[in-house]
Amino acid sequence: MLTRLLRTYTRPYMGTIIVVLAITIFQTWINLQLPSLNADLINQGVALGDSEYVFQVGSQMLALSVVLVAVSVVAVYLASKVAMSIARDMRNDVFDKVLRLSPYEMDLFGTPSLITRNTNDVQQVQLLLTVGLTMLASAPITVIGGVIMAIHHNAKLSILIAVAVPLMAGVIGVVMTKAVPEFRKVQKRIDRINGVFREQITGMRVIRAFVRDDFEKNRFAQANASLMMTQLGINRLFAFAMPGLILILNLASVGVVWFGGHLVDNNEMQIGDLTAFISYLMQILGSVMMATMMLILIPRAAASAERINEVLDHELVIHDPEDPQPQGPVGRVRFDNVTYFYPGAEVAVLRNLSFQLVPGQLTAVVGSTGSGKTTLVNLLMRFVDATEGTVYINETDVKQQNVDDVWGAVGLVPQRPYLFQGTVRETIQFGRDISDEDIWAALEIAQAADFIRELPEGLDAHVAQGGSNFSGGQRQRLAIARAIARKTSIYVFDDSFSALDASTDARLRSALIAHTREATVLLVAQRISSVINAERIIVLDDGHIVGMGTHHELLQTCATYQEIVASQQTAEALS
Repeated sequence: MLTRLLRTYTRPYMGTIIVVLAITIFQTWINLQLPSLNADLINQGVALGDSEYVFQVGSQMLALSVVLVAVSVVAVYLASKVAMSIARDMRNDVFDKVLRLSPYEMDLFGTPSLITRNTNDVQQVQLLLTVGLTMLASAPITVIGGVIMAIHHNAKLSILIAVAVPLMAGVIGVVMTKAVPEFRKVQKRIDRINGVFREQITGMRVIRAFVRDDFEKNRFAQANASLMMTQLGINRLFAFAMPGLILILNLASVGVVWFGGHLVDNNEMQIGDLTAFISYLMQILGSVMMATMMLILIPRAAASAERINEVLDHELVIHDPEDPQPQGPVGRVRFDNVTYFYPGAEVAVLRNLSFQLVPGQLTAVVGSTGSGKTTLVNLLMRFVDATEGTVYINETDVKQQNVDDVWGAVGLVPQRPYLFQGTVRETIQFGRDISDEDIWAALEIAQAADFIRELPEGLDAHVAQGGSNFSGGQRQRLAIARAIARKTSIYVFDDSFSALDASTDARLRSALIAHTREATVLLVAQRISSVINAERIIVLDDGHIVGMGTHHELLQTCATYQEIVASQQTAEALS
């Protein structure tokens, strides 16, 4: 998973990566030259008392050190730039994929998990790239070059390297085998913390109203403790590995000094060569240890890459057809014997729905809670696809149209309106080029102009995330204005007037009728007063259409509608 992900995203930056690797090779070559130069300085200069030679070789070592610093800075800069660019591309692709997920797929992954995948998981891969292009790349080169140079200075002592390196590799292999599953658990524990914390923030009013602060604290503490224990287990694993690696390094160093000392004493080796050999040993084993510390990042990045790929490789339920068909006459919607089952459900939530919406007609849908009203809207918007039957928008099957064409044909005000952070102007425009004149016209129709004019900043007034600085009724009216400003041929209002008082509701419906006289309007509502003037009312009960007609016709022919009217009249009388 990790290899495939990196291969995909490093391809556009391969030129820069090659430059970084070339600089790293050059940097490693300099590091390997310094011990040999130091050996010559000792053997040919210090031992013989040749000050001029000492100055000459010392100057070479100083120049190489300056070059080493310069190329190291360049390598780290380029590696960081590549890693951050790749992380940016990953985040963009994950975000684009999430935008295309259906509501069922969003629930399948979970909102907290998707947030973690696009932030923490991508960051783990970015960190691996940043370190890998510099430190991890130099480690194997240093080991191979160091072994060659060490053998060149003394082949006998190189036997110690042949023993020490496999021992260190064995320790690393054991640690990595046990670490990968644990890092997968860490990411899931982070998902859980994000989920609990997100619930506590969004449900703060409920928590306080039911005085469940202590309960929520304990719930978060459990999730937090679970993450802590998993991370402690991983740290214990590496805490065991590092002393073992250091022990091997120190034993190898003692062995080199011990046996090298005897070789120098027997004139089989010069003191400068022994110094160089010790330096190469330190470079080799130090690189192995450094690689081990960096390899901690690999299992976590591998777990993160697996989670990122799950999103990127997910086959969308709602997708564009291979040969998209153009839309026909605008403003027409038709349900042809539509049935819908939620995934895994045994009973359909909607059964055999057949009706048509035409321009210039206001159609309302009413029904008890759970009758399938919002699911009907989701089918029309192609947030989900019908299990059986066909939904047509503008005389074309929605499955045969590009998804953007379907969504672009409908102005939707959802049951729970969401306002994005910005200004009132930006909220209504929502990324489109809409003049202030058209914005005020939409606000007038939505009965929102009055309270916007009362704000000191007017259209530049701040809108908090989710519209939390406005009341429920104000949020609904701003969402309605946002949909009206689109000027589409089809409007869908999914219980969008529930937070409005009766007077505002009546004025808004009257203004909407005048504005949408030539458009197709579908109004989903709970209150009979909101649909009483509709040209046609569709009554849903348990997923079936049990009545269709005007208010007066349904009062005579539909028992379900009669019950809804009677219940609301009783409630009004009691109030």
